[in-house]
Amino acid sequence: MPILKSAIKKLKQDKKRTAVNKVYRENLRQAVKQARKEKTAKAVRLAYSALDKAAKQKVIHKNKAARLKSRLMKLIK
Repeated sequence: MPILKSAIKKLKQDKKRTAVNKVYRENLRQAVKQARKEKTAKAVRLAYSALDKAAKQKVIHKNKAARLKSRLMKLIK
């Protein structure tokens, strides 16, 4: 366990951020999985939205979001 006051605060912040990031990551995974399964424009649009939100929050890197979006687009063409 941390002893320094700043380390204790950092631990609290990390727990909060982890919880928030987990929500974004789970939504992202579900949306991408659904898009791959259904291969419809609507499902891909929802996955795009989830990818953009995750990248905006820096849960995933913007280049990873772009790569996944590109691969999803290939599915519906």
